[in-house]
Amino acid sequence: MKYPKGVVINSSQNIEYKHRGMGLEDDINMTNQYYADKEIAFIYKKPTPIQATKIEYVNNRKIIKEGYFKEPSTTDYNGLYDGKYIDFEAKETNLLTSFPLSNIHSHQIKHINNIINNRGIGFIIVRFTKLNKTYLLLGKDLIDYIDTCDKKSIPIRYFEEKAYIIEDKYMPRVDYLEVVNNIWR
Repeated sequence: MKYPKGVVINSSQNIEYKHRGMGLEDDINMTNQYYADKEIAFIYKKPTPIQATKIEYVNNRKIIKEGYFKEPSTTDYNGLYDGKYIDFEAKETNLLTSFPLSNIHSHQIKHINNIINNRGIGFIIVRFTKLNKTYLLLGKDLIDYIDTCDKKSIPIRYFEEKAYIIEDKYMPRVDYLEVVNNIWR
């Protein structure tokens, strides 16, 4: 697949498969399925818009062989909970002391700000994988940090002070609505 601005991914690179299927997005997807099954909330992963340029047909099915991303995606998830619009980004980092702001694109930050300005619920969920800690950082705190600090990353202490810890559970796995309930109800 060709990425925007001509970036080419070398498929011969060593890829670590040790934690496949165990990442934050998988946990959130399972959580969202739980919420939907219980009719608690309806929150979905947004697909990245792709323009197919080469398609092959195999057994009456279309297979995309070449394509590119049509436009930058906004955030990972959006949906409805208790009559409120929710929109958020989910990120992981292997770093122990900070979360790189380069992991969130400027159009995503602008999108989160638009959600907040229109009375929606906007936030990011960040998992520090080596610390085994998952945080929900309110969009307003993310934007405040970006506006007031001239750093390229958010230190872990900012998460400890401003964000809300999301404890791992069996089901729902990443119960972020527990935090949402405590803040927006």
